Amino acid sequence: MLPAWLKNWRSLVGLTIVTLIAGAAVLAPWLAPNDPNSQDLLYTLLPPAWTEGGDALYPLGTDSLGRCVLSRLLFGARVALTVAVCGAVGAMVIGAVVAHVAGYFGGWIDWLVGRVVDIWLSFPPVILSLILMVGLGAGLQNVILAIVLVDWTRFCRVLRAEVMITARRDYVTAAGLLGASHWRIITREIAPATFPLLITLMSLEMGVAVIVEAVLSFVGLSVGSDIPAWGQMIADARANIYYTPWNLIFPFLCIFVTVFGFNILGDGLRRSLDTRLSQTERA
Repeated sequence: MLPAWLKNWRSLVGLTIVTLIAGAAVLAPWLAPNDPNSQDLLYTLLPPAWTEGGDALYPLGTDSLGRCVLSRLLFGARVALTVAVCGAVGAMVIGAVVAHVAGYFGGWIDWLVGRVVDIWLSFPPVILSLILMVGLGAGLQNVILAIVLVDWTRFCRVLRAEVMITARRDYVTAAGLLGASHWRIITREIAPATFPLLITLMSLEMGVAVIVEAVLSFVGLSVGSDIPAWGQMIADARANIYYTPWNLIFPFLCIFVTVFGFNILGDGLRRSLDTRLSQTERA
């Protein structure tokens, strides 16, 4: 018996796309036809193998330094997915904890959290990430940290409202009257009710993290030059965009497909796990 969310075509398509990309990232050392950093100046700016002038040794061609585009795309997927998973999980943990505390206790705690979130969200996320990266310095760990520090507010704002609604339900009130502790009420009564929304937000956040990492690597504030990244490949391809547009198109497509996969997976999960939305659609 398949779970309900797998019966939704959006979830199935999104999961398929994400699984394929994750599989390509994990198996990159075996799937890549060449070393992603190996340069061959005799074979620079080769077109894809199926076009005139292409070489079967480089299925998607080479860049301005003679590096295999396909190999760099596969290894770039590792960076994108590492940032997506770690960044989304970190932002989810911080945002969920703060949201549940603020939404459950209310009062001055909720007011203080609300003002902090409002101030934090007043800054454009990408600009704030760039500012943090200038202070933290380049590096994969710092990219993840910047995403966590910027995007925890996304989780907090949405979950806080859901926690406030759930905390007023009869079964939560009954648990309090029976002597359950605050910790037990939050973890046993409220958290399970907000879990579907949390999973949906995390899936959507992964797509956001992929875009943020691409922007940071594009401006040279992500991983080092010795580690392939999709944004870095786009930056390198700008100089020869009219001569070899493929070098710009391929990483763009990788970013688009990855973000699309996470977004459609999140939409499918939302439609399947949110009972209120499911009932509305059936009606």
